[in-house]
Amino acid sequence: MRPPRFCLRDAERAHDEWGANCGPGALAAIMDMTLDQVRPHMGDFEGKRYTNPALMFEALRSIGRAWRKTAPAWPDYGLARIQWEGPWTLPGVPFRARYRFSHWVGAQSVAGSIGIFDINAISNGTGWVSLADWRDIVVPWLLEECVPRADGGWHITHAIEVERP
Repeated sequence: MRPPRFCLRDAERAHDEWGANCGPGALAAIMDMTLDQVRPHMGDFEGKRYTNPALMFEALRSIGRAWRKTAPAWPDYGLARIQWEGPWTLPGVPFRARYRFSHWVGAQSVAGSIGIFDINAISNGTGWVSLADWRDIVVPWLLEECVPRADGGWHITHAIEVERP
């Protein structure tokens, strides 16, 4: 898997300067762009500091590489929006409440194995980890640190196949 065109220091700087987080990070990794190159494509991200599906689709259209929405499963090469499960996913809770508890990752299938790019794993040098390591190491850490009311479950809500660079 190709390392992203940014490192931990770049990600920290972009976060400090304009709020870059999982959405811009996953997009930059999959598009083989730097975070600064992705920034002008991120619409009103800097005001909101989150990437909902509509904003991700807008950014993809702005970049101009071919892409398509797929069924909610790991794409062969692309992006996946993860919904963390918790009280906000119980029946009757408005869908809008769920959006605050979601996360974007990149995904790539190589020889039948799925690799996940997670901005929170960038300290490993590339941000790419195996699906097993993402599920068993990154997700529990991320939920404990950032989503303490989560119940540990998650599912893919949006999957986007992107033309490989």
